[in-house]
Amino acid sequence: MTSSAIQLVSKIPGPRSREIMARKESAVAAPMTVQAPLVVDSALGVVVTDVDGNRLLDLTGGIGCLAVGHAHPHVVEAVREQAGRFLHTDFAVVPYEIYTTVAERLVAAAPFGGPGRAVFFNSGAEAVENAVKIARLATKRPAVIAFEGGFHGRTLLALTMTSKANPYKIGLGPLAPAVYHLPYAQDYRGPSSAEALAALERALVTQVAPAEVAAIVIEPIQGEGGFVPAPKEFLQGLREICDKHGIVFVADEVQSGFGRTGAMFAIEHYGIEPDLVVVAKSLASGLPLSGVLGKAEIMDAPHEGAIGGTYSGNPVCLAAANAVLDVIEGENLVERAKVLGEILLARMQAWQDRFEQIGDVRGIGSMLAIELVKSRETKEPAPELATRVIEESLQRGLLLLKAGLYGNCVRVLTPLVITDEELEEALDVWEEALGAALAG
Repeated sequence: MTSSAIQLVSKIPGPRSREIMARKESAVAAPMTVQAPLVVDSALGVVVTDVDGNRLLDLTGGIGCLAVGHAHPHVVEAVREQAGRFLHTDFAVVPYEIYTTVAERLVAAAPFGGPGRAVFFNSGAEAVENAVKIARLATKRPAVIAFEGGFHGRTLLALTMTSKANPYKIGLGPLAPAVYHLPYAQDYRGPSSAEALAALERALVTQVAPAEVAAIVIEPIQGEGGFVPAPKEFLQGLREICDKHGIVFVADEVQSGFGRTGAMFAIEHYGIEPDLVVVAKSLASGLPLSGVLGKAEIMDAPHEGAIGGTYSGNPVCLAAANAVLDVIEGENLVERAKVLGEILLARMQAWQDRFEQIGDVRGIGSMLAIELVKSRETKEPAPELATRVIEESLQRGLLLLKAGLYGNCVRVLTPLVITDEELEEALDVWEEALGAALAG
């Protein structure tokens, strides 16, 4: 008989976690809240062990940073080896080979044809901002179009592009100028692709002239917005509009990239090519590394010194990224994501048949979510139910995350190295938590 991955020796949180969390209250800034009030001691693969000795299964993956799992041995060894050689020089001062090696590998894997380039930064938000800078310098235009429900980060320009007021934008204005938000098409709540594209075409008359627009920036599958996949007709229509007006098409793949959807990049499911791609999160297994990949003529357009940063493309993080690419290829994790997605989707659809409060099941590959509603007829969001599911799961040893504009979705960001047995155990616990949270 297969032993259980989940092993609980105390309530969650346990006494040691409670002690450390009490210390946090007097030392860490109050806005830094936590969802799961346990304190990690170690983690491997998809299993997290807290300071009280509880072992939990992790379907949050560090908010999507851990496609290859916690502390993958190959990644750990690459980090250790690079740290023993040198930690930092600043690539713009004294360059290092690993920067070029990872750039070559990512350009080769990028979802566009022809010559390409890559440049590295630290966070997803920083990469988004630099993608816009590159597009502005390449087109000599100022404006940016983003979409309702999108999340692109928390720095000033990225925050302006992010489309959720609470908690991200409250009290932080004025925000950056020349950013326009348009509806994002979706199958569950609408609008349709035709309606969303019509709204964009109208905005190019009423709000900003297309000759002023440098870039359209979009997540092929919205992450924080609730794991909403764009309909194919919508993204194809956007590509046509960009081609017609000379606008740079930027795919934000910070959360959806690196195999999670059953393709290296989610945009590959849509039969179109972006001009620029923003990557981060699973790129370096959670170490602070992000990048912009793009067509050479656009990436080479900025003047010398226009992009960069002291810590951008840190060699230790790049060593981790190189090892991550090894693991994704060597363990065939893109194909594995398809298999995981089939298992997840079947269980989620069965839950939808059982629980009236599950209004929608959606996603691509293993990037899936359920949306909880008070009524399937009205589709009124039920964030309190999502919170209860998260809490009930935690007490049973399973880590899950919410998402969505209304906080009423529960999403899966499992490491792709999860075994079939671990996945079945996690889904059994999740189903039990659903029963407890949604009963009646």
